[in-house]
Amino acid sequence: MALGQLVKAWPDDVTLVTQNIDDLHEKGGANRVIHMHGQLSRALCAGCGARWDAPPEMHTQDRCPDCDARATRPDVVWFGEIPYHMELIGAALAQAELFVAIGTSGSVYPAAGFVAEARAQGVRTLELNLTPSDTAGAFDAVRLGPATEVVPAWVAQVLEPGLG
Repeated sequence: MALGQLVKAWPDDVTLVTQNIDDLHEKGGANRVIHMHGQLSRALCAGCGARWDAPPEMHTQDRCPDCDARATRPDVVWFGEIPYHMELIGAALAQAELFVAIGTSGSVYPAAGFVAEARAQGVRTLELNLTPSDTAGAFDAVRLGPATEVVPAWVAQVLEPGLG
């Protein structure tokens, strides 16, 4: 919800990228979320690439609504597949003033490399995490604690007049 508040306050200035495949950010009020690992609520045809809202239950014998192939699957990125929207994410990093990583192990690439990419472009970096990630040493600052505490506190600080 805190990130949703941040996005609402600065709709043109916040790019929210997530590795989560759920809709937690949207439920918290964020819109325009970049789901780099796809969305479990969406379906994908491995044959023709069509995408649609997933039914409540999917089966291996389900047919694609576009090509009729039995090649449907959840629209999520499996290990070994290239995450979605990498060019869009790269462009956002290139334009960023601040890169914040929240609740990450810092061990799953390519996302674990975003901090190095941001720093190489002179972007300030901050990690908000329960414990230091594998890449914590690459961040300019690290704030530790439960996300339910550190994220709302950071957002409140950012949104306070004169501190943003």
